[in-house]
Amino acid sequence: MKNLEIRNAGKKDTCTLLDIYAPYIRNTAITFEYDVPSAEEFLTRIETVTHTFPWLICEVDGTVAGYAYAAPFKTRAAFQWDAEMSVYLSPSFQRMGIASALYSCMEVILAKQGYLNLYALITHPNPISEGFHSSRGYRPVGIYRNTGYKFGKWHDLIVMEKQLAPLPVNPQPCKAYPELAAEFISEQFRQAEHKIRSKLILK
Repeated sequence: MKNLEIRNAGKKDTCTLLDIYAPYIRNTAITFEYDVPSAEEFLTRIETVTHTFPWLICEVDGTVAGYAYAAPFKTRAAFQWDAEMSVYLSPSFQRMGIASALYSCMEVILAKQGYLNLYALITHPNPISEGFHSSRGYRPVGIYRNTGYKFGKWHDLIVMEKQLAPLPVNPQPCKAYPELAAEFISEQFRQAEHKIRSKLILK
């Protein structure tokens, strides 16, 4: 591995990120989407997310290895301190510490923005994803039974949550991701890159 970079997703990454995501739609029930979105639709998703939340990419030797992003957990006003987490990796870049480093980076950034509760919605059973989130301090809080139908069968959905900070009596509105200082963001990226390199060295 010569070069490793954590960075923000942008318009130029649309087709690459969609290429990573599409097999999850076509071949798995990890996502409940049936149809691969168009590049235009996927770009709209990226732009909508990045108005408020981070959407981060890990690039290894010029190849995008995977990405992670946060999004609103629910849209009603009382849920504004909650975020839903997602991460997708190319198969050849799994088990390299990339997902964990991206999550670590995202969690620090989201806490700085003012978010308090993070949620992961996982098709159940999925021992790899459930184990990953458990190792990061997420705990299961409930299961939606037979809530999604894909590939000719019904699937459960488990909800896991992580609290980032003590709950204030009077929470202040969260900051949008673009409002955070560039120096702070760059430092989080450097730390995430270091975590991945350190794990690969130890292996």
